[in-house]
Amino acid sequence: ADLGIVGKDVIVEQARDVFEMVDLQYGYCRFVVAVPEAIKNIALKDLNYKRAATKFPVIAENFFRSQGLQVEIIKLHGNIELAPLMGLADMIVDLVSTGRTLKENRLVEFIKIMDSTTRLICNRVSYRTKHQQIQPLIENMQKLSTGGSA
Repeated sequence: ADLGIVGKDVIVEQARDVFEMVDLQYGYCRFVVAVPEAIKNIALKDLNYKRAATKFPVIAENFFRSQGLQVEIIKLHGNIELAPLMGLADMIVDLVSTGRTLKENRLVEFIKIMDSTTRLICNRVSYRTKHQQIQPLIENMQKLSTGGSA
C-alpha cells in the first residue's frame, strides 16, 4: 500500500519502516504500566524482576529496558487486565483511553510510557516514486487535522 491510517502504537510495536506524514489527532490513548491498587505506591525500581502481561511485547520490553529494569514480558491476547487478578502477572502494559476497564479490575495507572494517536503513514518507496500523486493528499490531510490552518 502507498498510504495507510494506523495508530502510533502499531507503528512502534511492529517497527514499521514508514514515513509518518500527519498526526490526525484522533483516537487518542496512552500506553501505561498499570499495577494493582494495593501496590500503587511502590517505586519504579520495585518492578524489577516482576512479570508484566501485555498485547504489546516490543513496547513493553523497550520501556523496561530503557529504565534499566529486568521484567518478564508475558504476551497475552484478550482481557489482560485479568492477569494480575489471576496471578499470571504482577502488572500490565496496555493502551488506556478512559481508564474505566482498569478501575473495574482494581488496577491503577502507575506510569505513562507514551501517547498514541492515529497517523497517516506512507510507504517510503511510494513517497519517492509517486510523490506527485501522494503529496496533494498529504497536504489535504494536514489541513483537515489542523482545522484548515496548514
